[in-house]
Amino acid sequence: MGSLYSECITWLHHWRAGTKLLALSLAGMLLFATSQPAALAAASLFCTALYASLGQATLGSRRLLASVLAAAALVAAFHAWMGSWQVGLASALRLASVCMLGIAFTATTRSSDIVEVLQRLLAPLRPLGVRPQQLSLQLALMLRFTEHFFIQWKKLAEAHRVRTGRAGGLRLIAPLTVQMLKTMRSAGDALYVRLGRD
Repeated sequence: MGSLYSECITWLHHWRAGTKLLALSLAGMLLFATSQPAALAAASLFCTALYASLGQATLGSRRLLASVLAAAALVAAFHAWMGSWQVGLASALRLASVCMLGIAFTATTRSSDIVEVLQRLLAPLRPLGVRPQQLSLQLALMLRFTEHFFIQWKKLAEAHRVRTGRAGGLRLIAPLTVQMLKTMRSAGDALYVRLGRD
């Protein structure tokens, strides 16, 4: 299974997963606490500098970032066409900033570290019947599959472009869905072995 995690060690690899997750959560809330274009532009510049500071560790995620930036541009253009360019600019800056922060977190944090953090956070819910180990594993798998399916989408798009010389677009949804179902079945079997019927 592919991953955006990078073995190229950066300064952010030395931060604890819990600290990075807390910083990511606070930054996400702050980005949605304001709609001022100047504040969001400053935040976007900060996120860009943070992303750039990771250097080669972001190599595997650059096409993902390019896709998100293209989507952000489309969102901004749509709102501008509807006559509310301020909303479009704010939405685009938020989307780009959150994406760069998410990539920085994913590229510098191992899945096992995320599972450990989630287990500690969910431990107080054990008296309520929540199984922290099971739920944290499911959440980590969900995060991991997001990366995996994006990588599968890129592989399918590249294969289609090589065969036809054109972008695959919506034609790739069917084969991607088949691969997703196969992967989820394998993951379900693995979870059954690991966690049992519960």
